[in-house]
Amino acid sequence: MKVFIQTLGCAMNERDSEHMLAELESKEGYELTADSSEADLILINTCSVREKPERRLFSEIGQYAQAKKQGAKIGVCGCTASHMGGEILRKSPHVDFVLGARNISKITQIIHKPKAVEVDLDYDDSLYAFEGVRSSGVKALLNISIGCDKSCAYCIVPHTRGKEISIPLDLILAEARKLAQNGIKELLLLGQNVNNYGVRFSTEHAPIDFTGLLRELERVEGIRRIRFTSPHPLHMDDEFLHEFARNTKVCKSIHIPLQSGSSKILKSMRRGYSKEWFLNRVEKLKSLVPDVGISTDIIVGFCGESDEDFAHTLDVLEQVRFDTLYSFIYSPRPHTRAFDFDKSLSVPKDIAQKRLSQLQERHREILREKAQADIGKEYEVLVENVFSDERGCFSEGRSDNNRLIHIDGRKLDLGEFARVRVMRNEGGSLFGEVVG
Repeated sequence: MKVFIQTLGCAMNERDSEHMLAELESKEGYELTADSSEADLILINTCSVREKPERRLFSEIGQYAQAKKQGAKIGVCGCTASHMGGEILRKSPHVDFVLGARNISKITQIIHKPKAVEVDLDYDDSLYAFEGVRSSGVKALLNISIGCDKSCAYCIVPHTRGKEISIPLDLILAEARKLAQNGIKELLLLGQNVNNYGVRFSTEHAPIDFTGLLRELERVEGIRRIRFTSPHPLHMDDEFLHEFARNTKVCKSIHIPLQSGSSKILKSMRRGYSKEWFLNRVEKLKSLVPDVGISTDIIVGFCGESDEDFAHTLDVLEQVRFDTLYSFIYSPRPHTRAFDFDKSLSVPKDIAQKRLSQLQERHREILREKAQADIGKEYEVLVENVFSDERGCFSEGRSDNNRLIHIDGRKLDLGEFARVRVMRNEGGSLFGEVVG
């Protein structure tokens, strides 16, 4: 039997898809296929964060239903499944089952239950040891917690993934060692608020926080690099920042979601920190790691955002000079606090779009400036991709601080670490050559 999986959304969803595939392969004998028309089981792993995800979901269901082979089942999984539940079955007779983001360990059970709905937000997957995930390449995802206890006004995640629970240390270390044995060189730790790790476990557990977890993972032989997403600015205390700087395996790049540069808007968003706190943490971080790479998320046009509020966001952009920026126009989502805000606070779409364009254009200028300043610098690059075309062979990989560098004329081995000097910048893309 064959299974086709379409994964929408974040790295957490990607990891959920990997877990479901591993369970189906090991316990039910399924094989993965890239062709939905030959699949016996079609899984749509959904996301609820962006605007109108339900519309996209039912469009996808219709397309798969039309092209699928006779007898093939369609299952809707993930975050949209969590908050819509049985409504998906009522709206689409083509769907055979619905499996919420908090219930993915039940995948091998639900495929045998016609029209079943499993969306229990209180279900605890944190102690479940999933079947071994096939690891390919040199990087792997690793969950350290599930759910979210924050109450950000714009976010639906607590409604789709439930309360925050940390995964026991022994399970994390066992999976990390297994991945290392399979050739994985770099781990990406996943959690809605990774640096809140250890606040709650399902059973008795020795006290540990995220800083302690990083120290434990540093001892895992074979793992050379550790990244994580996403830390919450509120929990970036000095101990964590010092560990980030000291730990020999923690990559010196970090995603710090800003969302807005205005303290007034941050309060309305219920983010728990101010513009001043965010800038203080970044200043401290840069004093410890001068060449740190910093990425962020920014929402423009949130309820009540004025020109002055947006100017604060631009000011943070100028001070931090982010290496990567994920930016969006705010879109109201049902089941969030902001959905019920006074509609008079809504920012007109044309103004929000103008602000987004201004933000993104300035960020592009900053990236061009930073790329030009990288010429002549040397980085240790983990080779992640090797390819060739009519011009010859090429390799590419990322530096410790997350610079993507193309290596001309060299076909290196996947997983190899190479010392690379940046030789030129082409439109913000870095090209280098191996040295030493």
